[in-house]
Amino acid sequence: MNRNGVNQMPKLCVLDENKLCDNCSECNYCDLDSTKICDNCCECLDEGDYRAIKITDIITDPEKATVYK
Repeated sequence: MNRNGVNQMPKLCVLDENKLCDNCSECNYCDLDSTKICDNCCECLDEGDYRAIKITDIITDPEKATVYK
């Protein structure tokens, strides 16, 4: 339970979808220099200037997804 008394789903690892997050912080390191913590410099991307979207939810129920088609 979190501090509000709500049960939360365990967080999955962003690098390995078959693993629960154990706060190893491996996902925070730079892809180009494994000794550097990522500072979002975007040198690992082909284009430094890009647009982004924030994904707030993934709908897996086909009936609910029809609302967004």
